[in-house]
Amino acid sequence: MAGGKHFSENQFTLKEVFQNFSSWIAYFLSQWKILILAGIIGMVLGALVSIFKKPIFNASTSFVLEEGDAAGMGQMSGLASLVGVNLGSLGSTSGLFQGDNIMELYRSDRMLDEALLSPFNEDELLIDRFIAFEKIDKKWASKVDIPSMDFSIDREDFTVSQDSVVKEVAKLIRENQLSVTKPDRKLSIIQVTVSSKDELYAKVFNERLVENVNEFYKETKTKKTSENLAILQSQADSVRAILDESIGAYATATDKVPNANPLLSSATIESKKRQIDVQATGAVYEEIVKNLEIAKVNHRNNSPLIQIIDSPRLPLERTEIRLVKGMFFGCAIVGMLTLLVVYFRRLYQKHVQES
Repeated sequence: MAGGKHFSENQFTLKEVFQNFSSWIAYFLSQWKILILAGIIGMVLGALVSIFKKPIFNASTSFVLEEGDAAGMGQMSGLASLVGVNLGSLGSTSGLFQGDNIMELYRSDRMLDEALLSPFNEDELLIDRFIAFEKIDKKWASKVDIPSMDFSIDREDFTVSQDSVVKEVAKLIRENQLSVTKPDRKLSIIQVTVSSKDELYAKVFNERLVENVNEFYKETKTKKTSENLAILQSQADSVRAILDESIGAYATATDKVPNANPLLSSATIESKKRQIDVQATGAVYEEIVKNLEIAKVNHRNNSPLIQIIDSPRLPLERTEIRLVKGMFFGCAIVGMLTLLVVYFRRLYQKHVQES
């Protein structure tokens, strides 16, 4: 019985809950002056933020990453294997920089550095433009003398301080301004967005970054096939020159004995040697040309690699806090904070009174 009585004393009836809720509502209503004042202050703060906060401009480029004709290459590999040619040895790189790999390439220091050190206009580089509107020279004045630096010189001639500035600026862009996403994971469409307070900078930097990654991607993806193609072409030219020389030597040897005595085989030895040289060199040349043509097809299948869908155009899409929206959110945020302060103050007062 004692246990049941103790249990019932700790229960709350619906009437008690309603009375407690009503008392809190009454208390909040009694503080209406404070709440209204907080709402007004919040609206003023929200209006100030919407007025003085600069809009953010978003420059976006979307493109399709071409995977290559895997089915066609599979059929070609089967046909090539029948004649003893291994297409894999000719430099297929279809799996390189696909999907998430190329997205990380856009975030790499090398690509960001090259974009930053590219020209914005005739008088300044993109990194100079970034430093100017972000006021990096003033923010980092105690650490490094940025105004004395010339970023237009060759990268190999940069000082340690210059390299550090470029690296830190690239880090700021990667963390705060750059977004590389796939709108739909099922598709091969990738979107690169640069967000900045400077509209022209956002557009130019986005274009430079996409252009640099595009070129680097093409060179890297086709590097192996291009090298193999150049080697095969050089071999074909060399063997063709030897073949032409062998044909000339065979003709000369034949001309020396125009009417050879069929009873004297020694007279035709030289011409037969030259004929064998021509046949052997011709067979080698035929095989090299066959491999060369297959390598050309393989090289073409690896390019182009990026197809641009949309590129940034002025005026850019802008993100900003509208006046009404700023006032509303300012009122709501400050109002909620004030309610919490009033609530905890009331709890503290009740606790002190009970103590």
